[in-house]
Amino acid sequence: MQPFTLLIKPSGSDCNIDCKYCFYKDRAPQFGKGRQRMSDKVLEKLVKDYMQLCFPVVGFAWQGGEPTLMGLDFFKRAVELQKKYGSPGRQISNTLQTNGVLLDDKWCQFFHENKFLLGISIDGPKEFHDNYRLDHSGAGTFDKVMRGIQTCQKHEVEFSALVLLNNTSVRHPDRLFDFLIENDLTYLQFIPCVERDHATGKVADFSITPVQYGDFLCRIFDRWYEYGPEKLNIREFDSLVTYYCLGKHTICTYSRQCAGFVVVENTGDCFACEFFVEPKWYLGNILETPLDKLAAGSKKRTFARAKQDLSNKCLLCNYLDICRGGCMKDRARFNDGSQSRESYFCQSYKQFFDYAVSKFKQIAAAIEAGSLARHTRSADRIRLKIRK
Repeated sequence: MQPFTLLIKPSGSDCNIDCKYCFYKDRAPQFGKGRQRMSDKVLEKLVKDYMQLCFPVVGFAWQGGEPTLMGLDFFKRAVELQKKYGSPGRQISNTLQTNGVLLDDKWCQFFHENKFLLGISIDGPKEFHDNYRLDHSGAGTFDKVMRGIQTCQKHEVEFSALVLLNNTSVRHPDRLFDFLIENDLTYLQFIPCVERDHATGKVADFSITPVQYGDFLCRIFDRWYEYGPEKLNIREFDSLVTYYCLGKHTICTYSRQCAGFVVVENTGDCFACEFFVEPKWYLGNILETPLDKLAAGSKKRTFARAKQDLSNKCLLCNYLDICRGGCMKDRARFNDGSQSRESYFCQSYKQFFDYAVSKFKQIAAAIEAGSLARHTRSADRIRLKIRK
């Protein structure tokens, strides 16, 4: 069996803030609404089953909603179970995606001691962040998130800044770049926001257009290249550097298949992808079927292969080997459910690849020649090693 990462939603879609663009809070009621919490029974079963697969590195990716709503004791218990069911020398990767609001000294001490890698959502300076990332009273969350980030920095917690590009921030790449550098946020991921308005069926107002995304990528690339690729990690760019160095990508957007994750909801229900938590891609429940059976089942294999169902436009494209049609959610959600149509961001990718591919090849050549170092984290620094 090919190794995969567990993408775990211990609090389901429950969240302590109310982002206007959140796709997960609008999922179907049968998959969870309101207060959702993973039981000890489900937690122990998923850790036990997963650890027994004996992958060289086992990856637990904790997401939500907001996973810190589970409380610190839940994650202490998770680490205890990982040690209980792991064998000496096994490496465990714990990542946690959070809005950062609840992060304090106790949380950050725990994350540092147990080598968690965080992803913290911050949409840029206050005027961008507080445009959409509001609490349930309608107040902005920027100040709370920045306190959480500063607490992580104080305790030397490894984290990346997750920047969702909306219709406001995407028009200001220089302002966004300067803010991130000024706050020493040098591990970055830019996430293009595009969702449908459920009332009208049209692309939602907060979404970005393909032209905007293409322009943004080109400008941010210029700033990154000028600043120094060896000093700043932008996840999308790092994946392209890896592709030209090693022939493979580090993000699933550009992968050949969608096989890298199994999503586990708070109830133990499993799905093929977080963007497809729907009956069609329901794999089963870990309390009823062993995790390895769910991950190797026919439905999971069908989903993995679906990404290869490309449009004729993709098959004739010069950049097919680089992007492989992009993320399936950007194909299915904006093409009447068809995964064989081109991505909503097809134009963006072409514009960006035309602009930057030659320089990515130069960067890769410089790395291979030893004249340029990559700005990456040491894997051992962000993995817990079991010692017994």
